[in-house]
Amino acid sequence: MKKVAVVLTYAFLVIAAGVPADAADSLPVWAYPVNPPGLKPAPDDGALKHVPNSAAAYTLTQIRDLFSPPDWHPENHPAMPDVVGRGNKPGQFACGYCHLPNGLGRPENSSLAGLSATYIAQQVADFRSGVRKSSEPASLPINLMVAVAKLVSDEDTKIAAEYFASLKPAPWIRVVETETVPKTKVGGWMLIADDSGGTESIGQRIIEMPENLERTELRDSASGFIAYVPVGSIRKGEALITNGAGKITPCAICHGTELKGLGPVPALAGRSPSYIARQLYDFKHGVRNGQWAELMKSVVAGLSEEDMVAIAAYTASLAP
Repeated sequence: MKKVAVVLTYAFLVIAAGVPADAADSLPVWAYPVNPPGLKPAPDDGALKHVPNSAAAYTLTQIRDLFSPPDWHPENHPAMPDVVGRGNKPGQFACGYCHLPNGLGRPENSSLAGLSATYIAQQVADFRSGVRKSSEPASLPINLMVAVAKLVSDEDTKIAAEYFASLKPAPWIRVVETETVPKTKVGGWMLIADDSGGTESIGQRIIEMPENLERTELRDSASGFIAYVPVGSIRKGEALITNGAGKITPCAICHGTELKGLGPVPALAGRSPSYIARQLYDFKHGVRNGQWAELMKSVVAGLSEEDMVAIAAYTASLAP
């Protein structure tokens, strides 16, 4: 821990002279999907649902139970402690519902698998205290996380953090550089293919969506995501990450070799690019605070949205 503190102190001194954020920056709505008003899930017809390579079966009502996440593949993770698998009624939802039993999460929240228990517990504390928020006030996933953080005990936080820290991260997101992407809409707080079909220019966006929407809606923890990113963004992101490209300090100083984490500093490799882009934007605009936040604010101060897209594209392309 002393070594990590020394490294972080050095990094702060190196990057402290950041450029102030541009107040005119507009929210990158592609990174903050918000369900349209009145959107309702399909009614439960009572039929049992199935996914590949699983003997389990659930109705839609069971799948949507925030206190009992569907566990399609129990052989792929340790037994879930109660705080992860059941929560605590009436308001402390099961951690495994949003973050999935294997900890890989979805674009609207975060992957926890393999993060340090110290880091996970600190984020819960930051949500509870209000220093960590979202640039999109209507974000239900963040609002639910804040509500849960205010209810969960320190002991259950420790148990959940140790559970997710024990999980091995796995490839979960396929990154594809492209000039055109499927037209999308928002469903379930993430981007999904629009019913009309068709394509459009990607511009300076990341379009992250399910590989298989049906399985994702069934919360199948074996069905991942595809992230479309602008052509050339991975290479540009690599330059920013590895040598700063004249804008930032190399990220490995804090996040470790191959961006797989350093002590309590989180790993970035292989994680949702939508999530990474949101965190960069939130740090830049002062809505994500807490321990070591000042380090990140200095790093992102001079980054453009294009830079953030490139960084997120590159980190997502790495093996976790």
